Amino acid sequence: MGNVQNSSPPKTPETLPPSPPLGVNLPPLRPELPKEAQTSNTTIENPGSIEELHKKCKDVFPSPFEGARIVVNKGLSNHFQISHSLQLTSGPSSGYRFGATYVGTHQVSPTEAYPVLLGDIDPNGNLNANVLLQAAENCRFKFQAQSQNGKFQLSQYSLDYKGSDYTATLMCANPNILNGTGVFVAHYLQSVTKNLALGAELIYQRMGAQHGGPTAFTSLAARYNGSDYSCSGTIGLPGIHFCYYQKASEQLQLGVEFETSLRLMEAQASIGYQVDIPKADLVFKGSVDTNWTVSAVLEKRLSPMPFTLALGASLNHRKNDFRLGLGFIIG
Repeated sequence: MGNVQNSSPPKTPETLPPSPPLGVNLPPLRPELPKEAQTSNTTIENPGSIEELHKKCKDVFPSPFEGARIVVNKGLSNHFQISHSLQLTSGPSSGYRFGATYVGTHQVSPTEAYPVLLGDIDPNGNLNANVLLQAAENCRFKFQAQSQNGKFQLSQYSLDYKGSDYTATLMCANPNILNGTGVFVAHYLQSVTKNLALGAELIYQRMGAQHGGPTAFTSLAARYNGSDYSCSGTIGLPGIHFCYYQKASEQLQLGVEFETSLRLMEAQASIGYQVDIPKADLVFKGSVDTNWTVSAVLEKRLSPMPFTLALGASLNHRKNDFRLGLGFIIG
């Protein structure tokens, strides 16, 4: 678990019309749908993975940054793109990074194509790399690696199997056969109805005898999708995580997140919102949490030029800590 950070009113029953005179055939009150449409309305679709359980809500919250940032994206072809980013800040992320992305020609859906190779590196050789492969028709393999100061900090392998109405995932992070250490995770998410999905998560961690030996955690997960809202949550030994997403209008989206850590005995609630103004090419995100932290990010597309201006800010009233960021994205 990470850091401790409208539905329409019920419709009244329709009033039945008076009975027609005998011998008069009236058309049905509701036109009968074609069989294909009836099937599509009741089809149970794949629910995605548990990693995407809270995605709708989390996408509403801003990701503020500090300092000055310049990003230049350049597409070399339909499948290959490079980027240059320069960030000036007092933190360890300051400096230049070069990134590259390759998307293959195997088109799975209008929004998915494989293989996908992406990563970035800085002048000191610190590397972030991701590889996504479509191993079979319903199987997707993902590899993620991070290196810092010439040493691997993270190596993660995951395999997703997507059925017609369920997704099963196996994942391992930092496995070490010699020391017998690593983190192993199993996910399963099943669509029970068109709107409801239930699942479970099992985490098994081996840290060696000097760190207390192996530990295991189990969590239960659920998500309910309405016409314009979504409720999702997980509960288990690590804690409770609950998210609520509401699309109030075409321009406004809201999100509420509540997260607890039973090990640290901490809890945090957050409220976030996103305002889209398409006519102005502007997106604004803001949030406030129970730690008295207020965050906001504004992105303004400077049409007709391919430039985007980004402003980010974060203020913690309790610690009197203020951070401001200015970004410029080209491409």
